[in-house]
Amino acid sequence: DVQLQASGGGLVQTGGSLRLSCAASGFAFDDYAIAWFRQAPGKEREGVSCISSSDGRTHYPDSVKGRFTISSDNAKSTVYLQMNSLKPEDTAVYYCVAGSFCTWYSYGMEYWGKGTQVTVSS
Repeated sequence: DVQLQASGGGLVQTGGSLRLSCAASGFAFDDYAIAWFRQAPGKEREGVSCISSSDGRTHYPDSVKGRFTISSDNAKSTVYLQMNSLKPEDTAVYYCVAGSFCTWYSYGMEYWGKGTQVTVSS
């Protein structure tokens, strides 16, 4: 079975840092783009990072650019999201997802994990 569950969330103060992890299994990890999406109460699901399987290129929206970094360890089938300079608006459930290519459209991603809660206090 496909497994793609995020971990490492928690409660931090504004300006703090967290590193999320996602250990993947049950699919061809090296052939998929891996992305992080988040969803906050009352807001639409938002992509915050993606790494391409073909060339390793990374992508970030303006909301997190310069603060978040995605990386992939193919030997461990694990993806990380380093989050620095966290803001209250970063509070959300963060999901590790996989698809055929990087896209900010959540419906374009094939596999979804269960997510991990990130809370940033003001």
